[in-house]
Amino acid sequence: MDYNSGGGGPNELHNNQFYQCEESKPLLGEMSEGNNNTKLGAGPCRRSLHHCSSSGMRYKLLPEGDIQVCVVKHPRTFLSKLLTSKYLRRWEPHHLTLTDSGLSSATPTGYMETTLSYSSIEDLQLLSWDNAPKYCIQLSIPGGTILLQAANSYLRDQWFHSLQWKKKIYKYRKVLNNPSRWDVVLKEIRALVDMALTSPLQDESIHQAPLHIISTLLAENSNLSAQDHENIIVAIAPLLENNHPPPDLCEFFCKHCRERPRSMVVIEVFTPVVQRILKHNMDFGKCPRLRLFTQEYILALNELNGGMEVVKKFIHSMHGPTGQCPHPRVLPNLVAVCLAAIYSCYEEFINSRDNSPSLKEIRNGCQQQNDRKPPMPLRLLRPEPPTPPPSTILPLSSAPHEILVELERNNNTANAKRKGGPAGGDSEPNLIDCLLVSPALNTLSIQLPAQADRVLGCFALILKMLSDYDDWRPALASLLQPIPFPKEALAHAKFTKELKYVIQRFAEDPRQEVHSCLLSVRSGKDGWFQLYSPGGVACDDDGELFASMVHILMGSCYKTKKFLLSLAENKLGPCMLLALRGNQTMVEILCLMLEYNIIENKDTQLQIISTLQSTQVGFRMYEQLCDRQRELKELQRKGGPTRLTLPSKSTDADLARLLSSGSFGNLENLSLAFTNVTSACAEQLIKLPSLKQLNLWSTQFGDAGLRLLSEHLACLQVLNLCETPVTDAGLLALSSMKSLCSLNMNSTKLTADTYEDLKAKLPNLKDVDVRYTEAW
Repeated sequence: MDYNSGGGGPNELHNNQFYQCEESKPLLGEMSEGNNNTKLGAGPCRRSLHHCSSSGMRYKLLPEGDIQVCVVKHPRTFLSKLLTSKYLRRWEPHHLTLTDSGLSSATPTGYMETTLSYSSIEDLQLLSWDNAPKYCIQLSIPGGTILLQAANSYLRDQWFHSLQWKKKIYKYRKVLNNPSRWDVVLKEIRALVDMALTSPLQDESIHQAPLHIISTLLAENSNLSAQDHENIIVAIAPLLENNHPPPDLCEFFCKHCRERPRSMVVIEVFTPVVQRILKHNMDFGKCPRLRLFTQEYILALNELNGGMEVVKKFIHSMHGPTGQCPHPRVLPNLVAVCLAAIYSCYEEFINSRDNSPSLKEIRNGCQQQNDRKPPMPLRLLRPEPPTPPPSTILPLSSAPHEILVELERNNNTANAKRKGGPAGGDSEPNLIDCLLVSPALNTLSIQLPAQADRVLGCFALILKMLSDYDDWRPALASLLQPIPFPKEALAHAKFTKELKYVIQRFAEDPRQEVHSCLLSVRSGKDGWFQLYSPGGVACDDDGELFASMVHILMGSCYKTKKFLLSLAENKLGPCMLLALRGNQTMVEILCLMLEYNIIENKDTQLQIISTLQSTQVGFRMYEQLCDRQRELKELQRKGGPTRLTLPSKSTDADLARLLSSGSFGNLENLSLAFTNVTSACAEQLIKLPSLKQLNLWSTQFGDAGLRLLSEHLACLQVLNLCETPVTDAGLLALSSMKSLCSLNMNSTKLTADTYEDLKAKLPNLKDVDVRYTEAW
């Protein structure tokens, strides 16, 4: 419906009948006695919606507008005569505003010198007989009548419905402000809800205004019985199907979830409300009580007989039966609820650490430092780090020491005792710093209250459930990549054990967008890879998860050499120990470190060789490495052709067979154009140290191959990638090849941003072909 159209609505008789029907809605004390025996609790919790007739017009609520005003002072018995009088001609133009309490003019002169209160309007109706002024609304006031004349019938009807709505809301607000009998109040709430549902006005405030009135009523009358709570919730349920509850109402719902989690209201009324919040909410930061209500609802589900099975069914209902969730906001909102709930479990410990305001204090408006309790300090008696035994292999950390943290509320002292070890030392180092610095202190035993422990278990399991959905896993990994948990949670053995399942799911996912999130979000900050690596605060499995993460990352990490350097600098000892125990992934890692000359120290190289030779799988892979090194020396021996072109339709195997047939130390120009080679041939290409020109036109060479070339062929000057499936992900890796002077990216998936980035980082690049790309 076009709200600005100037056309008329339905016929006047139909409108007059409809308005009389609207005016007959009862207010306090005017309810029909036939409803007295109705009990909400006896029937189904949810009531059916009552909508306006589909044939009726729809209008926007009019907050203000221009209209003609005429005021007639008269006794009621002469009304009809005066309205038809030809002398009724003096009209005043006014810009009227419909406030919450009355009708006021922007120019308070003449007829509208003072604000007209809604309480003074005795009657409101349309003038529809023949001799009445056209497009008029009659407002009956004590001792007279006010006539409002609009420009057309549509605007007249819009003014009429808006005035009628404002007048009724004003009455309901006054009536429900000082309730006396709750059975009558409940009837008024029902009538208020029905009025909102049947109003021809279509505006967000039409449903929000009744909700705000009811939430104010509940906030000022907190001593209601549980049955009154349920009756009121059921009464307003139809309004909540398409509207978020206001903050005060959320507090009321939270209280009901906590006090009566097994109530049928939780399932039948709150479920569609929470589903709507999760599907449509855009920012819990602006509506924190919506998040809190969702959190309490989930905890109430967990209190049912089915426990987490009920929660699991709810999560599945939010995802939907198909493999792809149709609602993009569900996952971020669920994760936000989980993170906030987990944070609240450790809030007491966090406040004792940094004396920051608690969530409750923030909600209550406490911002001043002197408004809060003094901090409860944590004291950690740091044990002496164990002396590593002499060995050629760097050992993993010894069995973790358990730290018990005790908070004392009655004084400013706190004790921390290490089980099974002597107490000593006068210093009081920061608790979390000690845990992160000392690999021996990788378990923290925090005694959570029983309720916090249940909350932690519930929402940690929800994160595990979310990680089981393939379509949600990439976004979940991205959301958790910055490790958005408090330090206390990461040092808590129970929490990290529950979270380990989620990280394992990331490590098993073959998609790079998922397992790449195991690494830190930026340099200098730890990621999940560091936390669950041997010596990390979350590692409790002797490095099994660490090995899985290394395996998946090595398969796709475009900075393979850089990644190996990082492992050699920070995790060489754990890698060697796991290789000693027969872990094949770590054996491969050690072989790659030797093959790429990552380790420069001769003694360390000998230690790695000794480790490889101590197991059967390591001995076999080390022999294969030696064979490859001999072949590489033969391949790189000076001699052979300087130019080489493979026949069309050649494969990766053909290239490998050719390069193993002799010496190619002089090879500078290699053409693989129109062959069937893929990124796998990059393993052979990086063995050609003199290669300066490489033609890959119309091959299946992709991003993975480009990443490997960028690390090993620093002298490459000319590269042809025309009609290859490379994308920005691989092309960005070329920014490290500073010798490139000619680059053909014709008919690739190059974007303009990547092209600009390459031009800025490759100063020698002179000849570039970007035709038939986005950057063209």
